[in-house]
Amino acid sequence: MQAPLAERMRPTALSQLLGQQHLTGEGSILQRAIATGTIPSMILWGPPGVGKTTIANIIAHSVQARYFHLSAISSGVKEVREVIEQARQSARAILFIDEIHRFNKGQQDALLGAVETGVITLIGATTENPSFEVNSALLSRCQVFVLKELSEADLLQLLHQVLELDEWLKQKQVQLQETQALLRLSGGDARRLLNVLELVCSSVTAVPVVITDAQVLQTVQQKMALYDKSGEQHYDVISAFIKSVRGSDPNAAVYWLARMLEGGEDVKFIARRLVILASEDIGNANPNALLLANAAFDAVVKIGNPEARIILSQCAVYLATSPKSNASYLAIDAALATVRSTGDLPVPLHLRNAPTGLMKNLNYGKEYKYAHDYPGNFVQQEFLPDPLAGTRFYDPGSNAREEDMRRFLRQLWTDKYKY
Repeated sequence: MQAPLAERMRPTALSQLLGQQHLTGEGSILQRAIATGTIPSMILWGPPGVGKTTIANIIAHSVQARYFHLSAISSGVKEVREVIEQARQSARAILFIDEIHRFNKGQQDALLGAVETGVITLIGATTENPSFEVNSALLSRCQVFVLKELSEADLLQLLHQVLELDEWLKQKQVQLQETQALLRLSGGDARRLLNVLELVCSSVTAVPVVITDAQVLQTVQQKMALYDKSGEQHYDVISAFIKSVRGSDPNAAVYWLARMLEGGEDVKFIARRLVILASEDIGNANPNALLLANAAFDAVVKIGNPEARIILSQCAVYLATSPKSNASYLAIDAALATVRSTGDLPVPLHLRNAPTGLMKNLNYGKEYKYAHDYPGNFVQQEFLPDPLAGTRFYDPGSNAREEDMRRFLRQLWTDKYKY
C-alpha cells in the first residue's frame, strides 16, 4: 500500500524545508547544532503543518540518535517511562512528543529526570503557547523555537515541487489550472495541502487531471470527515466558531461550540481563543469582554467538564453580543510595522531617565512636563521620536465607547493626531 503523499514528500534535510529559514537556513541555530552534534532539548512551537515533526526526524537521523516518537493524545506516564528505560540502553536517544501541551503535569514531570541527566534529548511539538501549557520545570530545561506560518508563496512552491517529484502525480499529469481553493482549504498547513491535493487527484480517473477551484471544493465537501479534534476539520471548526463570535451571531457561536465539545475538544483550548478574541475583536468597544473571557478561562480550568460547557456558552454569547472593534489590534500591528521599518529611533531627551549626575548634565529628562502639575492633569508635549511626531497608530473604532474616546483625544490633542 502506497504511503500518503505528505509522507512520501517529507523533507529529509533541513535545506529542503520550506518557510523556516530563521531556524533551518545556512548558519541557522539548528544547522549549527546538527553540525556540532550538540542538540539541546527543545520545544517547537508553531501552527500545524509547518515542519515540527519533520525537523525532529531530520535531527535524529543527522546525529544518528535512536529515535522515539510518542503522541501526547494516546500516550501516558507508562509509555514515557518505557521509552526512558529503552533510552538508557542507547548511546544517544531523542524522544519526540507530538502535542506535548496535552500532557498533564504528572506526565511532564515523568520526563524531568531523564531530560536533566541527558538520558534523552526531548523534542516537543506544540501549537499552543508553551508558557501556558508546559510546566516551568520542564520548560526551563528546553529551548523554545518558534516556527512561522507558511506563506502563499511557500505553499505554491510546495505544490509545484510535488508535481515534479512524485511518481504517482507525474502519472496523473496534473495541471494546476486554479489554486485558490487548494490554498484556502490548506489553512497554511503543508500536510493538509498535500492531503487535499491527493484526495482530489484520487477522485479523478481521467488523465490529465485538471485542478480547478470548483472541482476541489466539490470533492472536499463530499469526502472530508466531520469534526475530529486530531484531524483535518479541527481548524475549520474553531475558525467557524471564532468568525461567528466576531460576526455577532450567538446562535452560530453556540452551535460550533457544541460541535467542538461533542468532539472532545480541550475546553482550555476554546477558552484561550475567547480570551484572544475579546481583545482582538472587541477591545475597548467593551473592555469588560476581556475581564469576562479571562474569568471564564480561570473558571473552566477550575471546574472542568462537563460544567465547563455552561461557562463557555455564557462567555461566547456575551462576546458575540458585544460591540466590536479591532482598533487596538490594528494599532499595535501598525506600530510594529513602523518599528521594523524605522529601527531603534532615539528616545527624546526630555523622556529619558536621569539617575546619575552625568545624565542630568547631558540634559536627560530636562524640559519634561509632569502632567499632574497642569490643569486637567494634561499638557501637550511630544512623546514619540522626532521622525514620528504626529504619527497616529490608534484610530478609535465606530462604537459608542470609542467615539467617546475619540472626542476625548480630539479635545486633548486638538489637531496634532487629527482625531
